[in-house]
Amino acid sequence: MPSLPTVAELAVIPPPVLLLLALALEPIFGEARGPFARLPHPVRAIGALVGALEKRLNRLERSAADRRMRGVLVVVLVCTLSAGCGAAVSAFARGIPFGWVVELALVVSLLAQRSLFRHVCRVGQALTSDGLEAGRAQVAHIVGRDVRQLDKHGVARAAIESCAENFSDAVVAPVFWYLLLGLPGMLAYKAINTMDSMIGYRSERYRAFGWAAARLDDAANLLPARLAGLFVAAAAIGVPGASPIEGVRTMLRDAGKHRSPNAGWPEAAMAGVLGLSLSGPRRYPGLVVDDPWIGDGTAQAEARDVRRALAVFAGACVLNGCVVAAVAIARVG
Repeated sequence: MPSLPTVAELAVIPPPVLLLLALALEPIFGEARGPFARLPHPVRAIGALVGALEKRLNRLERSAADRRMRGVLVVVLVCTLSAGCGAAVSAFARGIPFGWVVELALVVSLLAQRSLFRHVCRVGQALTSDGLEAGRAQVAHIVGRDVRQLDKHGVARAAIESCAENFSDAVVAPVFWYLLLGLPGMLAYKAINTMDSMIGYRSERYRAFGWAAARLDDAANLLPARLAGLFVAAAAIGVPGASPIEGVRTMLRDAGKHRSPNAGWPEAAMAGVLGLSLSGPRRYPGLVVDDPWIGDGTAQAEARDVRRALAVFAGACVLNGCVVAAVAIARVG
């Protein structure tokens, strides 16, 4: 009969086990709930730093080459500081008994299973209960497009697309980089992703300055996005009416149609498993993007499709956790 772990053994937890524990706790304590409510969120600190540096260094009167170099320096600085903070926290956690609790709290704050599920769920609920305007108001929290032009099908598609893309960016990729490089890797990834979301645009203001942030974000998400697509396709096994085979087929065929080299993988997998067409022409403030459709199903997505996407997302999160569990068993064993 196996013996219970001793206090000394509980005082130190291997990183994969800590990550698995964080994945289990985040749906309960995430989004500033419970004991994590009083902790300052690290992404807000990273965002404040990026905003301050951008305001000071990205002046349009400078040449494009100058602004590009300054953007490279910002990326190096922010990534170095973020990874250094992660290394300091990890060193502290290893240096004292039960110090892993501090690292656990930070890892929980850097995952977004709960918040993503909740925001997407609110879009489906608003469409069902309160109509189009309420759906537009809710989807505006998770997409950057001009929601005033969306009909109910466009609102549902936007929510489903956000669910698929952010599953990769906010769940799979942070887990991937934690498994690979520990807390420094996870914090550096969140810094890269935050910089891309703030300055990685192709507009006149950010095309040069945000070039390094956008390219580094593409590289950091290369493998996680493809893993996310596989998780989405495999999760369809547990969702009535969803097709894992169509998910894989559509992902392999249509992922390259997306303007992002990574976002198309989970998005195409989601389109395939649900029998939908996603992406396509989209309107942003001051810009119309005439992208091709991904998937060969209907574009007339409904609120029930949002609920089906959430069921796929939940299953994909479980599969992501199963991979972490397998790594933890292998490491501990």
